[in-house]
Amino acid sequence: MSSLVIIDSECANLNSIYKAARKVALEPVISDNPHIISSAPAIIFPGVGSFAHAASLLSKKKLTEALLEAIARGKPFLGICLGMQLLFSKSEETSLSRLNEPSEGLNAVPGEVRRFPAGLPIPHVGWNRVDPVFEHPLFAGINDGAYFYFTHSYYARPEHKDNLLGLTEYGFSFTSAVISGNLYGVQFHPEKSGPAGLRLLSNFGKIIADQL
Repeated sequence: MSSLVIIDSECANLNSIYKAARKVALEPVISDNPHIISSAPAIIFPGVGSFAHAASLLSKKKLTEALLEAIARGKPFLGICLGMQLLFSKSEETSLSRLNEPSEGLNAVPGEVRRFPAGLPIPHVGWNRVDPVFEHPLFAGINDGAYFYFTHSYYARPEHKDNLLGLTEYGFSFTSAVISGNLYGVQFHPEKSGPAGLRLLSNFGKIIADQL
């Protein structure tokens, strides 16, 4: 059995993250099987696109409960881009079935996802700096202010400061990495971020190894 499962939610570029994980000596499998996911030793949850659409697909594919079970088991879990946003309680992006109401996330990290304010170029696309809030093994060997690749129109706002792991400037300081126990989320795409991104994935692999 693989020590790492990459979630197939139909809202991610799975090939990119799979190749990047293999490049740093991880041996992932890609799955949308709820039973495999709920019992996985570790998880990467990538995502791109609409929060509401992705949340709807998670429910349709019966992955919502499986993800929550995996998180509750305390195994290493890394959400990427939309995969990080879906860890939050809700998003300003309206629901597909309840127009003008916030879309609901997994509520694994209390807080909400908001659209960047008017006046800023949206989406926020390209390379930007990430400053860790404190030293953590996920960012070991990565310089403070290292550049990572972003592409998003919404940003996460944790309810509790204890969940802040990284910050990035884009008109204001927004959350670019979060933490809750063994649960991590990054707004950027490590698989598209060159050596710094690969180092982060390698660090996540070391976190997994320490838990096995």
